[in-house]
Amino acid sequence: MTLHLVLPDGVDDLRRPSGGNVYDRRLAAALEARGVEVREHPVGAAGLGSVLAGLPDAALVLVDGLVASTTEVLVAESRRLRVAVLLHMPESGPAEPAVLAAVAAVVTTSAWARGWVIDRLRIPPERVHVARPGVEPGPVVTGSARGANLLCVGPLTPAKGYDDLLGALADLADLDWHCRCAGALDLLPSYTDDFRARVRELGLDGRIELLGPLPPAALEELRSASDLVVAPSRRESYGMALAEGLARGLPAIVTDVGGHAEALGAGGDGVVPGALVPAGAPAALAEVLRGWLGDPGLRDRWRDAAAQRRRSLGTWEATAAEVSRVLNLVAPDVVRTGETRR
Repeated sequence: MTLHLVLPDGVDDLRRPSGGNVYDRRLAAALEARGVEVREHPVGAAGLGSVLAGLPDAALVLVDGLVASTTEVLVAESRRLRVAVLLHMPESGPAEPAVLAAVAAVVTTSAWARGWVIDRLRIPPERVHVARPGVEPGPVVTGSARGANLLCVGPLTPAKGYDDLLGALADLADLDWHCRCAGALDLLPSYTDDFRARVRELGLDGRIELLGPLPPAALEELRSASDLVVAPSRRESYGMALAEGLARGLPAIVTDVGGHAEALGAGGDGVVPGALVPAGAPAALAEVLRGWLGDPGLRDRWRDAAAQRRRSLGTWEATAAEVSRVLNLVAPDVVRTGETRR
């Protein structure tokens, strides 16, 4: 089986890591481990139309949603090619409704995103599928006695809710905590400058660290030294940083948006490994954080639940198996699901 995987040009840019890029990379590797020949086509200056024009008729194509949603070229090309779109985040671009209506299948990263596509865009349910991100569980983080080491992972942008995080932490200046933030700082330089200025004005220098983008090994080291993941995003299709924290047994306080509740899940006894708070509500976030910092019993319960939840998270092999199943529906004559490379 040959799969043509169409990716954003910056998929390997370590200066601007993203959950979508990590998903694309891990999926490609897991598909290859299953015996799929993956031919990658980064979309650069030449554009999507040029890439698709070079593919043979009836080729099997999986297009990253960030690329697919920018232009309606896939609407016409889907008549010649067998196309599925990997939609990391709904509302990724102006052409998204027309493109998703035209292609043979849509793969989403959460049940929430699948429902959004079906309900908002009226795409037939049988053409929309879920392939949740996998994780690689590491050793369970022991955590500190006070639970004061907070971790936020994501680029410094308004969509990730950093303003709300700062507002919440300002309300907790009387408590002992330290927050490290890992993610790109150059997507909106003026926003980053303003954020840093506000941190100084609030007297939180040294308590909030902006570390910039980190390679995977360094991010894992950071998780090992953390107690709690905080994800104040205003929109999130699933929450890969949340799931990756849970894979190390880290509880989380996250906004109740998109697929966050789905990713947070619960332990085997039904206890949620953290809490959901409303988006755009720093006071609510501060209240729950104050509870975490002040209640050792709560910390123990959340940590136990996170250790249980990590055992039910999926693997990248399972993600690839689901995507292979979808591709088999798109091109049953060329796909053999479950095939493993010897």
